[in-house]
Amino acid sequence: MEELLSQYETVNLSAVKIWFKAGSIKDFPSNRGGCIKYKNKQIAIFNFERRNEWYACQNACPHKMEMVLSRGMTGSTDGIPKIACPMHKKTFSLVDGSNLNGDDFKIATYPVKIEGNEVFVGFLE
Repeated sequence: MEELLSQYETVNLSAVKIWFKAGSIKDFPSNRGGCIKYKNKQIAIFNFERRNEWYACQNACPHKMEMVLSRGMTGSTDGIPKIACPMHKKTFSLVDGSNLNGDDFKIATYPVKIEGNEVFVGFLE
């Protein structure tokens, strides 16, 4: 399990080296998630239309290592956009990946940019 998690690392906007074209805006449902594969990573992408914002994070829930976060429920806690694992209800910040339940588990997050009608996710390599 540790090996799977080690491939995911939060990328800050200033550190992006590659903008990967994830698809068209129409490929991602509003206020829900979609999933893409980039190299050996599954990345969940969220079109948070009611906030007019986009987010990306690892698709693997770090609690039980299930690839399910793209199917989770989006919402907000104290103004922080979040995703809830559909299996275990652990909630994670889509801004910094912190676990909003206070547990140790954290998720990796990735920058997203929109150019025209295309969605791009930022990676280090």
